[in-house]
Amino acid sequence: MSKPIVDQPPSKMLRLGLRLPIWLYRLNLGWLLGNRFLMLTHTGRKSGLARQTLIEVVQHDKESDAFYVVSGWAEKSNWYQNIQKTPRVTVRVGRREFKANAKFIPLIEEIKIMEGYAHEHPTAFKELTSLFLGERMKADSASVRRVAEKMPMVAFYPEGTKI
Repeated sequence: MSKPIVDQPPSKMLRLGLRLPIWLYRLNLGWLLGNRFLMLTHTGRKSGLARQTLIEVVQHDKESDAFYVVSGWAEKSNWYQNIQKTPRVTVRVGRREFKANAKFIPLIEEIKIMEGYAHEHPTAFKELTSLFLGERMKADSASVRRVAEKMPMVAFYPEGTKI
């Protein structure tokens, strides 16, 4: 079992690798990533400047048009801390861009959503747990709960949506 990175800051190399896909969006090629990833533009809690990060989409609720994501570095993620202060963000996914509001998802609801993700994407779930938690987990209920307890979930709802 490798050391979980959820408990430590990302290395410079990992940070660079995770930021490279942002250039796809900046070059108007974000559609190549489909609906599996979104680019989040949020406001820095200290600087007040616009910041961007790319996040994997756990679920897209077509009815509410909400996009659900988890924070790989738990509450330590800068984007997570920033949206706690300023929950109004801009989301780019595929060819779409829209203003959105962040909603922090309670654990019970997160577990249900993560169970769907683990069922639909078992290989991605194993890789996610291996990378962030240091252990390649099966896509079962116990593992899903462990992930949900470590990695908080946020939903981004288009502005004007009743939450």
